[in-house]
This record gives sequence, C-alpha cells and structure tokens, in this order.
Amino acid sequence: MTRYLAAFALLVLPALALGQAAKPEAAAAEAHPRVVLHTSQGEITLELFPDKAPKSVANFLQYVRDDFYAGTVFHRAVNGYLVQGGIYTRDLQQKRTRAAIASEADNGLSNLRGTVAVARGADPASGTSQFFINLVDNRRLDYAGNQSGLTWGYAVFGKVVEGMNVVDKMAGLPTRALGPFVNDVPNPLVVIDGANVVGEEKPAPKAAPAPATSAAAKPPAKTPVKAPATPKKKA
Repeated sequence: MTRYLAAFALLVLPALALGQAAKPEAAAAEAHPRVVLHTSQGEITLELFPDKAPKSVANFLQYVRDDFYAGTVFHRAVNGYLVQGGIYTRDLQQKRTRAAIASEADNGLSNLRGTVAVARGADPASGTSQFFINLVDNRRLDYAGNQSGLTWGYAVFGKVVEGMNVVDKMAGLPTRALGPFVNDVPNPLVVIDGANVVGEEKPAPKAAPAPATSAAAKPPAKTPVKAPATPKKKA
C-alpha cells in the first residue's frame, strides 16, 4: 500500500507542478490582450500593455469591440517613419469618435520599431481613435517633459507581434494626394476590414430571411458627423 501511494504521488506531483507553471503564462496572456487587424494587405496582430497605458488600451479596446475600425483606412504612410490610421472611411471622411483621453506618453515606453502609439493633435490630451505604427525607432516622439505638446510626446500602448511584414508592405506602397491630404495617402488605399480581440471572436451572422416583398430597399440616409480636429503632422 505504501509503495502504491508513493508511486501515485510521483505521478501526480509533476502534473500539479506543470499546472502551476502554466498559471503565470495564462495570467500574462490575460494581462496583455491581443488584437488582430484584418486589412486589405494582410493581418496584423497587436499586443497591448494595459499595465503601462491603461487608459489608452481601454480606449482602443472599446473602439475594437464597437467595430469602429471596420471600413476605416490607413490614410498616412511615410516609409522610414510610420503608418497611421483609425478614423477615416474609404472616402476619407472622418468618423464620429468618443471623447478624447489623457495622454500616457510618460509611461516609460519608447516609440521603437513595431510599437503602436496614440495619434493626437497639438494638445497632448486630444487622442481618440487614431493610432500609428512606428516603422523605425522614433525616439524623438517619446515623452521629454510636460512643457508643451512638442515635448510631451506620443503614448505607446502596444506593439506588433505578428504581421510586421504587412506593415512594411503598406509603407512601401506608392502614395498620392487624395481628399483632404496633400500627400502620403497609400495607393491603393489600405482598408481595415475589421478588428477583433483575440479570444473574443464573434460568431458568423445568420443568414437573413428573404424579404416579404420584392420592393427595392432604400439605402439609409447619411447621418452628418461632427469631424474632430485633424492631428497635425509631426515634423
């Protein structure tokens, strides 16, 4: 009997140890949520850092869960600098956003290649839905002090963990003047078809029943939107 219990313990203890070792990994996955951007150039997976930028991450996740980014474009691509998107539709009209958030640029994270940061205007606390992905180490975009919007920098809240080749491909596209922009608009437009939080994938929608009549449906009237201030381009 004693031998049996000893053998059983030898089998169970390693399994328990493995289970305990897996817990920190699971906790880390929950602590750093991931978001997949499904674009016309391919998929980009972002890992977010709520421990460093809780307001920025919560804001971004809410836009993702609201399907805000579906149908928006990367309207700016500067090879050797950054790509930016998150507010303009295919016809380069701005979408209505929620209220702006306070900047978390002083969180110690640097604008290194592959990191994702909040795009904003001259006011550090003017970031909404726009974001950019750094193509190179842009340390001059880091927080340097609270003296002005220029020294405040841009808040990093995540990084690309898969699909940086897609980002580079976007940056390599030819650019043009289009809509309100005098340059830097990718040609063709890079469209975000959708975005989702990993582990929160939505089930495919059920097929809609056939209409009762054959009358053509009228498209809904366009709702005017209030355009937020366009962020100024960083020199």
